[in-house]
Amino acid sequence: MKAYQYRMGGSIDELKLVDLPEPSAGPGEVVVRMRAASINFRDLLVVSGRYPRGQQDLIVPLSDGAGEIVDRGEGVTELAVGDRVTPIFFQDWDRGPMRDSDSHSALGGSIDGVAAEYRVFCADKVVKIPAHLSFAEASTLPCAALTAWNGLHGPRPVVAGDTVLTLGTGGVSIFALQFAHAAGACVAITSSSDEKLAKARALGASYTINYRTNPDWSAQLRELTGNRRADHVIETGGGGTLLQSIQSTRRDGWIHIIGLISPGEIDPVHILLAGVTLRGTEVGSRDMFAAMNRSIEHSSVKPVIDRSFAFEDLPEALRYLETGSHFGKITIEI
Repeated sequence: MKAYQYRMGGSIDELKLVDLPEPSAGPGEVVVRMRAASINFRDLLVVSGRYPRGQQDLIVPLSDGAGEIVDRGEGVTELAVGDRVTPIFFQDWDRGPMRDSDSHSALGGSIDGVAAEYRVFCADKVVKIPAHLSFAEASTLPCAALTAWNGLHGPRPVVAGDTVLTLGTGGVSIFALQFAHAAGACVAITSSSDEKLAKARALGASYTINYRTNPDWSAQLRELTGNRRADHVIETGGGGTLLQSIQSTRRDGWIHIIGLISPGEIDPVHILLAGVTLRGTEVGSRDMFAAMNRSIEHSSVKPVIDRSFAFEDLPEALRYLETGSHFGKITIEI
């Protein structure tokens, strides 16, 4: 079978398409013929050796994919050949709070990912795809969608009437917009592109803010909401945007730290005086994934795909992601 491999600390140019043995299913396992994958900013961090988690030295990249079961091992009864599935991001995180040990089971970083024609998984480490989604659409769910879901439906679930602010128009932010809108929340979103903001309004955003023409975008958010500010902020920027996110959040509101794009430091006094909760949000468990998929089926949410690439063009897809010009997700056909 064909698969990509790279060595930790390399670069996009060092991704190699190689021939590897096709896997077989052992007891309790399934073999998945991968049909699509999607890429995340995290994949750029992994390929360049900047991901703040342990990585294998030589690894198959990408965490997010979808395919169909072509073989199952002894003892597998709840899944059948032909079932369409996606693997979970943290293979060891089934339910409850995340444990430190769960982080060592991240696909495409700690263990081999899905940039391959075939992958073998324990049967309880995959979930069925919502019926109305294609393989490409389903491939966007394991990291970006579940991260947004965990932020909005974690310790303080979003409710109708809440205000949600999400930064940028990448995969996590667009899923946050869709999930929050489906829950009856009012959604504000930022971007440097008026064209992207128009697309966000078409998806249900109530407030759109161009942070390039409005660099003090937190002040505009406060004005738009009558100084009510946001109940939830999906913080995809990092240290460089965190202060304005705090200034955009109501007292007792939640800021879900997701992104590491812009560096910066912040004085903790701002957190203290604002009375907000900062929460590191790192994907989610298998149980969360199943709950999210039930909601996606019920609300008929369709992932937004910006552009699709052929399998042999994965390096080009990563470079396109690096430009930041996408709206929603970038997928790979396998």
